Amino acid sequence: MKKKEIFAVNNDKETFSFNAFNDNSEKSIGNALISCNKKLQTPIIICIGSDLVLGDSLGPLVGTMLTRRNVNAYIYGTLNSPITAKEINCAKLHVKMLHPESFIVAIDAAVGNSEDIGLIKVSDKGLKPGLGVNKNLGVIGDCSIIGVVAEKSTQNYNLFNLTRLNLIYKMAERIADGVEKFLVEYNQKNKIIA
Repeated sequence: MKKKEIFAVNNDKETFSFNAFNDNSEKSIGNALISCNKKLQTPIIICIGSDLVLGDSLGPLVGTMLTRRNVNAYIYGTLNSPITAKEINCAKLHVKMLHPESFIVAIDAAVGNSEDIGLIKVSDKGLKPGLGVNKNLGVIGDCSIIGVVAEKSTQNYNLFNLTRLNLIYKMAERIADGVEKFLVEYNQKNKIIA
């Protein structure tokens, strides 16, 4: 399985792509997030998804991992308190009200081409959750991390249920490691002590 470690630019927005099974991907994810936070704003992490569907649990699993690591940042969306499609608009208003000048990193699972399964993509633009299941929920975040967990098809819901737990867990670990690296570096630069 040959996958590019990083790929480039589309319409003045950078998108970096990492293979979840590459041991160096968490360092690269952290570096990509650092490059996306150009104004050095305080990071807020929003993890989107549902714990009811295996393929959609990537975001809440990352949120849970980050919470258990006691990272020095606000984390929204965990396995205990997921942010699903129903809560997106409420979450956007909540974060905008409580953290108006923050850098919001949105994390979600996605569907894509079969050769993209297992890729983690970091983009310096927000994401539109629910696109894979034909929902129009608007954009959330200043930066996004998506994990391609299944092939896009007319039966996305079924494919989300057939996604391998090993893939979801490995992607969640890599993303959590990368986000933690990003937060540690941000906090060191800004001398924030937990």
